[in-house]
Amino acid sequence: MSQQITNAPSAPWNAQQAVQTSRDLVTMWLSTDEISNQLNLFGDNSQDPYLENLELAARMMIEDYLGMPIFANAFSAYFKFSENIPTPLKLALPQVSQSGTTINSVKYYNKAATPVLTTISAANYFYDSTGAQVILTAVPNDVNALMAAPLEVNWTNAASPLGQYSVIRQAGLLLITHLYNNRADTSERKLHPIPYGLQALLRPYKPLVM
Repeated sequence: MSQQITNAPSAPWNAQQAVQTSRDLVTMWLSTDEISNQLNLFGDNSQDPYLENLELAARMMIEDYLGMPIFANAFSAYFKFSENIPTPLKLALPQVSQSGTTINSVKYYNKAATPVLTTISAANYFYDSTGAQVILTAVPNDVNALMAAPLEVNWTNAASPLGQYSVIRQAGLLLITHLYNNRADTSERKLHPIPYGLQALLRPYKPLVM
């Protein structure tokens, strides 16, 4: 049995907790040859393992700054629940991709003596890309409202084509150059950002928050 749709309006529920469950830590975005040429290390392969670590760090920093995945990644979010919530129930996802988000599953903990994580049928929800939220059109009657966050949404964000833009790749090379040349985070002198540097390259591609 499920609670059916009512006409009562409801605001989206924000996640109590969200965790990244999958991120590509192996595939290189920028090649070691590109990085070596940027650093004027032509023909020197002795530092390749170190450069690969810098490449991963730079890529993850740019992904986080822009809020978009260069390679696909996956998340899980956990939501609270109250038995008097009207349906449809809207679950706002905290991290989505402008290139596409796929909902892998929606689950809940039931009211068993030892709560069991149970999968909700895909027929009872859909993804609203305009609001970055999962909308449950029918909510199971046995969701455990005593738990802090009994609803779980699992999704995958598609890779963004922005990651292959030359300006974004150049920003990655610039960041790697900075990390390579500055191997400590302390200085006796005050540091100043480079005019028209990393943020100047990336800022036009950062989504606006209205």
